[in-house]
Amino acid sequence: MQRRSIAVAAAVVAATGAAVAFTLPSLAGTTPTGGSGATRANGTGGVSPDLLAAMKRDLGLDGDQAAARLKRAKWAGGVSATLAASTGDNFGGSWIASDGTTLKVAVTDADAAAAVKAAGAVPVLVKRSEAQLDAAKAKLDAKVRSATGLTGWYVDAPTNKLVVVAQPDAKTDAQTFARQAGVSAGWITVKVSNRQPKPLFDARGADPYFISVDGGTARCSIGFSVEGGFVTAGHCGASGTTTTGFNNEAQGVVKASVFPGNADMGFVEVNGDWTPRPVVNDFKGNELPVAGSTEAPVGAAVCRSGSTTGTFCGTILAKNQTVRYPEGAVTGLTRTDVCAEGGDSGGPWLSGDQAQGVTSGGSGDCTVGGETFFQPVNEILAENNLTLVTSGGAGAEQGGATAAPSGAAEAPPAGEAPADNACGDLPVQRSGALSKAGSAQAQPSGGAFRARAGQHVACLDAPEGADFDLVLQMLTNGRFTTVAQATGEGDKTLSVNLRSGTFRYVVVATSGTGDYSLGFNVR
Repeated sequence: MQRRSIAVAAAVVAATGAAVAFTLPSLAGTTPTGGSGATRANGTGGVSPDLLAAMKRDLGLDGDQAAARLKRAKWAGGVSATLAASTGDNFGGSWIASDGTTLKVAVTDADAAAAVKAAGAVPVLVKRSEAQLDAAKAKLDAKVRSATGLTGWYVDAPTNKLVVVAQPDAKTDAQTFARQAGVSAGWITVKVSNRQPKPLFDARGADPYFISVDGGTARCSIGFSVEGGFVTAGHCGASGTTTTGFNNEAQGVVKASVFPGNADMGFVEVNGDWTPRPVVNDFKGNELPVAGSTEAPVGAAVCRSGSTTGTFCGTILAKNQTVRYPEGAVTGLTRTDVCAEGGDSGGPWLSGDQAQGVTSGGSGDCTVGGETFFQPVNEILAENNLTLVTSGGAGAEQGGATAAPSGAAEAPPAGEAPADNACGDLPVQRSGALSKAGSAQAQPSGGAFRARAGQHVACLDAPEGADFDLVLQMLTNGRFTTVAQATGEGDKTLSVNLRSGTFRYVVVATSGTGDYSLGFNVR
């Protein structure tokens, strides 16, 4: 039997056939095709010419400027992740300035500022750490049911505050809401907007697949290809729902779905007739390559593809936004100034050839403009232990600090200088000593660090003859819980994919004493 290929396209979700009792947002956009599209990756700097054309139209950048900005964003994403780990509790967030090239990193400590500068970024001293702002945002999330007249809120790294988005007649309600949630007035800014975000779906679109819902049929589109299937928005099909391809052939089953709540994510496992492919359909007969999923920072250029409007580009404005949809609130979304319309829901987002996320919803349209939110793809991969199918080109590895672009300061490892040990290759280095069996130390430096979704890698160089265990813990509901560990005698290595959050390493002396060195990073 012929295997169908899965290419990333943009999404449409709409009820068809028998009536469906509720409005269903769409799946992420990839389209099963016969593979006839030409892969377009031979533009300036290896970036697709079609993507460069969209960036010129929407951002006013010529080919060289667009390619340079994308290269800079990829470098900045890796450096930001390393600095978040190395500066720990002092990290206050990062963003690319309005010039499109300057990486700014907020920190609460002068020593951390020196590490930022050494890494080739510009330090900004602030009062509040990202962890403190996230904790304050969590208080707002806990009171979401009382958020009358408010459409969402997010952490705004450049202002070092929370931004609460209110409808025109609800500005006072926003201040009252924050106060009742236990967040001080000095921590928030109220933004007034008459836009009402909604999941983006429509009866129009191309290359659909179908799911059965409550006796009816809904039409959706595919998201980024992963090994065994594809990822998509979670609002199109509960776990266990079967899917049918664009050609009415059996396709797969929804294995995981979250919406609303702490994500808008889904995963469909396909059968043997379908082959996931590492490309995005640009709806012009071409396929854009997907080489990895290095997360771009706030301020970076980003483009999305959608079956209704095609390809549009803009800027990442904020992360970790809570959005109140009619179906319920969703946390952890990324906010952009890119337009989208009904039928674009679930479609893929790219920064160059790096996958960023799948469309969740938004407001406005591509005639007057608007804002759109996407679900970060690395969160979907980490939560479901999935592997993105990539083209194998440059940037196929996820995350990590990459070489600085031409003209930028070379980025040496942030934090303490690497020790002369077996784990010295990892960019974040810490050391300590345990003086008796049963004792333990938390790292970095007794604190914790914020990390985006991705692969945590660590190496512990333990004293000869001692048994030191390495434990990775994540802050969950106000307490640290173990999410991975390496035990036994000798040096330890650890590698695990996890969602974004606050983490710490704990080195435990099971037996023996002495000095140790710890290297770690998030990729």
